[in-house]
Amino acid sequence: MNRTASEAKTTKPIPPMQARRAAVAKAKAIAVDVPANIGSTPATRFRGDADIFGRLVEDHDHHRALLAMISVTHGHSPERERLFIELVKEIKGHAAAEEQALWSSVMRNPATTDDARHAVGEHKEMDKMMADLAARDMASPGWLRRFAALRDEYLHHIREEEQEQFVAAQKHLSDSDIRYMRQVFNRRKKEEKAGATIEKKLQK
Repeated sequence: MNRTASEAKTTKPIPPMQARRAAVAKAKAIAVDVPANIGSTPATRFRGDADIFGRLVEDHDHHRALLAMISVTHGHSPERERLFIELVKEIKGHAAAEEQALWSSVMRNPATTDDARHAVGEHKEMDKMMADLAARDMASPGWLRRFAALRDEYLHHIREEEQEQFVAAQKHLSDSDIRYMRQVFNRRKKEEKAGATIEKKLQK
């Protein structure tokens, strides 16, 4: 990978609990009166790291908080709508940037191709589930049940990434590459999230 001096700069690692608190605070800023109780999070070696994997876990914790907050909202409230829109744009931007910064490179290595394809496939499933929710009435009793299914699927997906897929990918990437991938991810995430749209499509 080609990189400029500025792109090669890395951020300093921060303590895992501090990283987790910062991610939750970012979600709380969307709806300050809604609790963000994410409870315990799956163990991962990457939280707070100054590389692509630490950056991805940072987003995951932000998403965990948004999911927890939406779960305690009621009806078609302004808070539920605001948090859901943020969640959809966050996940879409995150997934697209992750695929470009990380999985596109990992997929070229036969040892990790399957992991990359699995992760990308689950991103597409998340898109379908979010589009289905967006097409439904937030005030209906069934909306929160369907949201709970999305929440459980996404939490499983990011736990699998953090505990298995990132670990496998790290073994086949150089230290300089995984640091540079963070810079690529940050650029692409900003662009992808800004361009993300809320699609509405009922699933069978």
